[in-house]
Amino acid sequence: MDSNKKYLQYTWFVTIMVFLVILAGGVVRMTQSGMGCPDWPTCFGRWIPPTSADQLPPDFEKYLKAQDIDHTFNVYHTWIEYINRLLGALLGVFIFIHFIWSFRKFRRSNLPVVLLSLFLLVAVGFQGWLGKKVVDHNLAVVKVTIHMLVALLIAAVPLIIIYKLQAERKIEAKFLKYLSYSLIVILLIQIILGTQVREQIDEISKSLKYQQRELWISRLDSIFIIHRSFSWLVAIGGIALWFKSRGIKSLQANTFFILGCIVATIVAGLVMAFYNVPAIAQPLHLLLACILVLSVFSFSLRLK
Repeated sequence: MDSNKKYLQYTWFVTIMVFLVILAGGVVRMTQSGMGCPDWPTCFGRWIPPTSADQLPPDFEKYLKAQDIDHTFNVYHTWIEYINRLLGALLGVFIFIHFIWSFRKFRRSNLPVVLLSLFLLVAVGFQGWLGKKVVDHNLAVVKVTIHMLVALLIAAVPLIIIYKLQAERKIEAKFLKYLSYSLIVILLIQIILGTQVREQIDEISKSLKYQQRELWISRLDSIFIIHRSFSWLVAIGGIALWFKSRGIKSLQANTFFILGCIVATIVAGLVMAFYNVPAIAQPLHLLLACILVLSVFSFSLRLK
């Protein structure tokens, strides 16, 4: 196996790891474990979190007071959040390796790839810092939204690197290019709206002590209606993308995948709306939305 192929495979591996970290973040939200470790980068002042209340430090009350979800020690919340952090740290290590590899391999032949890899490393560092700010401010909604958008940016950069290195010829389709960009903007707006809905769900569920799930959706305000209605724009955009590219055989698999992601994401949203927000649907809905936006972005990279 030549070195270029190995490098591309590793870049795909980094991309998959980004999705795994996004999924882990969704599980944290699903289980209300967002403040399971109320300080950062340690957890209850320890590098290895406690597994029982008797392992808490003498001044543990100062950490519990910071929590906005659970004011008692919950070992499951703590370790779910800690594993999420470990995955994020592991991703940082993999991306650092990616930068070193990029620098050694392309510093003389392909400087843009090196700069993209460096940007990826900086973005992961910023994401770690932002994660600390999210914890410090009890999951403040604006910071949670930025945290999500930065995660998508981190996932997009390896795709750019892959398409820069692949020998595949770009397809001449100017209108399709602009259409895909428009759909990406719509999807990003939809994701931002979704984070607002998710924050409201967190507040409502907390006020009901995480019981009476049948009341959660009914207590949402107009932002939920806007988010739900915006899904029609997403569906129309996906259909338009398929319709305009149906004559280009090499793009058909991409557009069918995008349409499949749109349907799956909408179905996951409907399951949450009509079946009292089942916990498993939350990270699934988030993961599908991320796969969707990056699939459209990947589609746009094939066009000129």
